[in-house]
Amino acid sequence: METTQDLSGSRLAHAWAELQSQASDATPLQADSHRLAFADPEFLLRRETRGIRMQLELLKPEVDQHEQGIENTIVVFGSARFPAPEQASEALKLAEESGDEAALALAHRNVRNAYYYDQARNFARLVATYSNPRPPLEQLFICTGGGPGIMEAANRGAHEMGALTVGLNIVLPHEQSSNPYVSSSLNFKFHYFALRKMHFMMRAKALVAFPGGFGTLDELFEVITLVQTRKAKPVPIILFGSEYWKRLFDFDVMIEEGVISPGDLKLFQYVDEPQVAWNAIKKFYQL
Repeated sequence: METTQDLSGSRLAHAWAELQSQASDATPLQADSHRLAFADPEFLLRRETRGIRMQLELLKPEVDQHEQGIENTIVVFGSARFPAPEQASEALKLAEESGDEAALALAHRNVRNAYYYDQARNFARLVATYSNPRPPLEQLFICTGGGPGIMEAANRGAHEMGALTVGLNIVLPHEQSSNPYVSSSLNFKFHYFALRKMHFMMRAKALVAFPGGFGTLDELFEVITLVQTRKAKPVPIILFGSEYWKRLFDFDVMIEEGVISPGDLKLFQYVDEPQVAWNAIKKFYQL
């Protein structure tokens, strides 16, 4: 008689074979009461099973990262729209040749913002250079949203130093593909923003926020709020690019209006150089 383990393995194999055959033949998957529940996509995508999907989205990256020794991360946020310097330079040449004033203005702005791409890349190289020779439990890994721009730059810098890098991508209406510098075994895709942000914080030992838009601000203030309310342990929160951040927010107004305490400004710090950002993290943890 088959053991329980054999029976389980057999059922898993049959369920997987069924899904593969339907995918290969492009056969539409229909709800089937006889199909094992976990092998029934129509059932798993119902509104009533949302809680199960959220549990799976929490569990999968957790298990995979733990198995690969990813216990401590440095999370880098920033705009997906900032190009690499080489891309920005090429676009500027084309804009100059076209004579299109609007294209030229955009190209000049991208060249200016490509500076931050380089800085994020250099910062990640510093982290990876420190981390690579350390024992597994002391290693720090770069973690980003896995997309283009600043996220690509940070993954790229760590990848160039031979380090594993984590990407926590998100499914969007306009598909956002992962950048090529995320380690393939650590390239995760999320449906729920909430679960994605939870994973950013679960292993984060520091947050470095480069200039960015609504997504960057959402993630940044989520972390600041968690630390302020003591829902999360204090970690270095670093705003890279003081000119950008100080133009964007006047935190003194919030103090004047009494909506935050003066001490809340100590939750984060401004920096303008990769080495200074890395030194702040090293000082915090006495590395």
